[in-house]
Amino acid sequence: MKRRAFWIGLIALALAGGAGADAQSVTNIAAFKGLAPVSALSNTADGRAALAANFAVTGGIQTGVIRQPTLLPFSEQQQQALRDAFITDGNLAELADGLGATLGAAYQARAHYLGRAGFTSVSEAVKDVIAYANSTSGSDSNAAKYFFANGTTNGKTPVSDEALAIFKSVGGAPDPFGLAYDRPAGSPGADLYGNSRPFQTEPRTLPIVGPDYFNVPADNEVYNRGPIMNLVNSPSFPSGHTTYGYMGSLVLAVLVPERYQEMVARGAEYGNDRILMGAHYAMDVLGGRTLATYDLAHLLANDPAYMNRPLRNVATMTATSEAQVPETIGDFRAAVERARADLDKALEAACGDTVAVCARQDTGRFNAPAMNEAFYASTQTYGLPVTHPEMADKVEDVAALAPEAGYLLTAAFPKLSLEEANRILTETEGPGGGFLDDGAAFGVYSRLNLYAAAGRAAALSRGKP
Repeated sequence: MKRRAFWIGLIALALAGGAGADAQSVTNIAAFKGLAPVSALSNTADGRAALAANFAVTGGIQTGVIRQPTLLPFSEQQQQALRDAFITDGNLAELADGLGATLGAAYQARAHYLGRAGFTSVSEAVKDVIAYANSTSGSDSNAAKYFFANGTTNGKTPVSDEALAIFKSVGGAPDPFGLAYDRPAGSPGADLYGNSRPFQTEPRTLPIVGPDYFNVPADNEVYNRGPIMNLVNSPSFPSGHTTYGYMGSLVLAVLVPERYQEMVARGAEYGNDRILMGAHYAMDVLGGRTLATYDLAHLLANDPAYMNRPLRNVATMTATSEAQVPETIGDFRAAVERARADLDKALEAACGDTVAVCARQDTGRFNAPAMNEAFYASTQTYGLPVTHPEMADKVEDVAALAPEAGYLLTAAFPKLSLEEANRILTETEGPGGGFLDDGAAFGVYSRLNLYAAAGRAAALSRGKP
């Protein structure tokens, strides 16, 4: 209680005199508001139970005590997690195996990494869509990390008054995980800024040893603590890897609708692999998934706040140039259509048939729909307890709360109307009352079951002329 009172006092001081703080983007503020319920969990018995379960579930999954219906045996899934630690944000190459054995190989033949920086792309149109999407969600995720860790932009610079007021509006405070798990910011063994990660708080982290994405001997220790990727002072919430993994997987799902469900399963696997690495909690993964889904829906809706923005903090190096920065995008849906046309040509040329035919030629780990569905379902809430009981048994009307969400389906299945898409999302939505599901529009995204929704959308589309 004393630590919480200290933070509330600090926020009050900042609210009184933070006029010189750096301003956040409109999309950053939207992300802060949507994710803010995590900062108030310790205020209620339900919230404290969820925090305790988050710790227990995370540790159980990481050590294998909790057995999930993963797409690979546990030891093989650990190795997949080690490979997934590298982010192929330039071209989504590591995620492309969700396209299946045939299409995945065709994609990666055109789009692959040449080292830890250089990469090739399918086309400029595809690269631009990937870069713009990742720049948007990457900015929001990174800003949220420090906001929820200690109310700053980068660990040191205070956020704007508008941003700090978000804590006050929900009765929240920074560093919810550090305080709940006895690792407050800057204490021995903790993250300097706040929200220490599982490898810093859990009593045990199971080691993973094997080749990384570049087939170099590695382990989760050198990714978590350095030198390959040092996360010791990188706040945990939300998961940046998961934000990337879901954004990238959904972009590929929209570009290759024939593999929409498999790509959704790939996004779930990529996020879950962060728990296996000991790098993230279940809540981090759920936060990253929700943020990516929310951001992509607003991009596809051509929300003015998300259009015509300069690209920042995104990998743009290619095999031929170290400074090819795509132009800004003013119509994201049109950009997606151009990218899909390019990608279809490349995939069909490589596989020798239509994308629809080649999509069915899958001998990889995503070739069993029942397994994909079971695994995806296991990651929907991770079994965390309800923290907003008023929402637990309530059907939330997606069209009324978040009408832009339907574009997640119509962009892939254009025969559907936005009304039909939102009805499908409402009818297939997952359990309510989770830690982000507070009745606001952002919380609805935490409930979306895109695996089930995509199956229904595809079936409805097939029946339309």
